[in-house]
Amino acid sequence: MAGHSKWANIKHRKGRQDAKRGKLFAKLIKSIESAARTGGPDVDSNPTLGTAIQKAKDNSVPKDNIERALARGAGDVDGVDYIEAFYEGYAPGGVALYVQILTDNRNRAASDVRSAFSKNGGNLGEPGSVGYLFEQRGYILATGDEDTVMMAALEGGAEDVTADGDQWEIVCAPGDLQLVRSALEEAGSQIDSSDVTYLPSTSIALDESSAPKVLRLVDALEDLDDVQAVFANFDIPDEILATLE
Repeated sequence: MAGHSKWANIKHRKGRQDAKRGKLFAKLIKSIESAARTGGPDVDSNPTLGTAIQKAKDNSVPKDNIERALARGAGDVDGVDYIEAFYEGYAPGGVALYVQILTDNRNRAASDVRSAFSKNGGNLGEPGSVGYLFEQRGYILATGDEDTVMMAALEGGAEDVTADGDQWEIVCAPGDLQLVRSALEEAGSQIDSSDVTYLPSTSIALDESSAPKVLRLVDALEDLDDVQAVFANFDIPDEILATLE
């Protein structure tokens, strides 16, 4: 749809996920523990951990929960060794899905993901079937006046700044996410969301018939405990999106 941001649906997905608060908390805690175990508990030398902690704070995860996850990840108390993996496939209408999992049981995760695809009109693909369509990027949604946002974002190291209604979409290298966010906050901009995500190189516009089918599969995948995130290349026009809230 002309003039409609290809990334705007991220906000819709975030809103739907935020409604599942308890499940979201568990996934954010798991992300912190895994990042600390993999890259160490020092946020200054582990940007992945810094991003995971910031995301947890943005979603109001209690400080004690964050600190316990850090302790488990650092090995100070018993924790779990999580495996990160990606599953690839298609939703109805040819929409590409790139599914990130973090699990302590690869067989269980694979079975659950396969079942979600098959029960909701999707097709699980082979490794590499859709992954090439997605690139890992830092992504920020911010609010503020144009000059302030543009200057702060670019000074912080952003690669692209695009208007999306009354918000600004800011894309940067994954490792620069916290630097760009800090620059925006120091300039007085409001951060509506920030995360390291996988952005698609192309998008598929969905109509009122296909949109619910795609979202049904995405929701089924996100409901799985082992699934951390689902990245997709669909684009839903605002007028259709409003009917699905």
